[in-house]
Amino acid sequence: MSVRDDAILQTLLPVTHDLGGFKVHRTLPQRERTMVGPFIFFDQMGPAHLPPGGGVDVRPHPHIGLSTVTYLFEGAFQHRDSLGTDARITPGAVNLMTAGTGIVHSERSPADVRPDGPALAGIQTWLALPDGQEEVAPAFEHVAVERLPVVEAHGARARVIMGELWGTAAPTTTLASTIYADIALDAGARVPVDAGADERAVYLVHGEATLDGVPLEPQRLYVLRPGVPATLSSATGGRAMLAGGAAFATPRHVWWNFVHSSREAINEAKRAWKEGRFASVPGESEWIPLPELAPKTVSYP
Repeated sequence: MSVRDDAILQTLLPVTHDLGGFKVHRTLPQRERTMVGPFIFFDQMGPAHLPPGGGVDVRPHPHIGLSTVTYLFEGAFQHRDSLGTDARITPGAVNLMTAGTGIVHSERSPADVRPDGPALAGIQTWLALPDGQEEVAPAFEHVAVERLPVVEAHGARARVIMGELWGTAAPTTTLASTIYADIALDAGARVPVDAGADERAVYLVHGEATLDGVPLEPQRLYVLRPGVPATLSSATGGRAMLAGGAAFATPRHVWWNFVHSSREAINEAKRAWKEGRFASVPGESEWIPLPELAPKTVSYP
């Protein structure tokens, strides 16, 4: 390894899924690495423009032991869950759904955007819940775009989604130490990536950027070496996500939509969903059945 790439510990290539009308690029979890801090699932949705009259319809499905974080660059989703939540998310806002002991939700393109064909672009992540908090009560939190701080510095504009960046903290609830930010890089930007978090990763959404002089490619998750500060630069402009936080001492298991440190907890969640013991989503009559065989990948979203 040369001096110039000392900051990069690991590069995770995407697994790309064509979901009919749009693509999803998934960089976590992988065999090579399951987590970066609390992040255990990292998907880029789109960008795409769906056909007129169409839309995304993710039927009700269950989760345990995690928080889902939905963040859009373009488009809209209507989130409904078994707590009775009915919330629309638009670009720059955050939907944070904490499953804990169990929650069921759906995500669909709103009716008013379907006639012209919905646009879709964004990042869907899951955060594993820390030891001692996997069995918290389910909860939902919507943080509007105007509540998320935007920091302008170093030739960049960074929206802090969770945690703290450059001395500015987001109001979004965190159960484990977390850093998550959307960084728009102007031409000539030079952004410090501090070494404070146990684990960190940089993801180039689009455009051009380098990390300590190493060129980055879009749709790859670059895991940084612990304790090593780095500089994210762009000569012509780009957009990147910074994600990470506290390392987990206890491994997490992932099966379909279930995350937990206990395999038995996951097996019980399988039985509960198959037997109809999860709460239902008001106003929804459909659902996604439990896979009969072990899924090759976690489902979406």
